[in-house]
Formats: sequence, structure tokens, C-alpha cells
Amino acid sequence: EVQLVESGGGLVQPGGSLSLSCVVSGFPFSTADMSWVRQAPGKGLEWISSIDRLGGSETYADSVKGRFTVSRDNAKNTLYLQMNSLKTEDTAVYYCGLGYRTSLAWLPDPQTRGQGTQVTVSS
Repeated sequence: EVQLVESGGGLVQPGGSLSLSCVVSGFPFSTADMSWVRQAPGKGLEWISSIDRLGGSETYADSVKGRFTVSRDNAKNTLYLQMNSLKTEDTAVYYCGLGYRTSLAWLPDPQTRGQGTQVTVSS
């Protein structure tokens, strides 16, 4: 059974930083491209970043480019998202999921996505 468990969310002030983790089990993590998506209150899912299976290729949504960094440690079966210069509009539930964005409409399959971790950016 594929399991993805996110952690690291919390309350942070604007301009602050948070680091999210996603521990994956149930399949060979090192063979899978991975992504982060988020869902803000009252809005749909938004893709924000993808990384290939070896960590050699990354891509970001314009809304987070230059502020967020995705990485992975295949030895630890863990995906990371370092978030800097956080803004109030970054408030959302953040999810990790399998796959690499291949189109504007692409999102991870719900069955291969974690339960999410809440990030709240507020003063």
C-alpha cells in the first residue's frame, strides 16, 4: 500500500520560513517523480513544484519560484519543501504526491497523495 505522510506545517509570520517533509512508503521511492500541491481555503488544488526521481530536474509554479525549493533524499524515502519569504497567500494545506507535472492541468492522483499538512502564514 502506498503511503505518503506530510509533516512540518504550522503557523508562521509573513517573511518567515518553514520546511515540509513527506515520508513515502509502500513503493520504491527512488523510481518515482514527486510533486507538491496545495489547497488554499475555498480554492482548488494548485500544483506548486515537481522533482524527478533522481533530483536532477525541478520545476516550480510562478507563485513560488525563487522562494520555495524542492528536494529529496532517496536513502530516506523523503521529499522536502523548503519555503522561504512566506506570504499570507501561501496559507494552505500542502500535499505531496506521486508524479511530475506534464501539463497545465496535471495534478497527482488522489490515491497517491498524502493527507496534507496545514501551513498558516499570519501576523
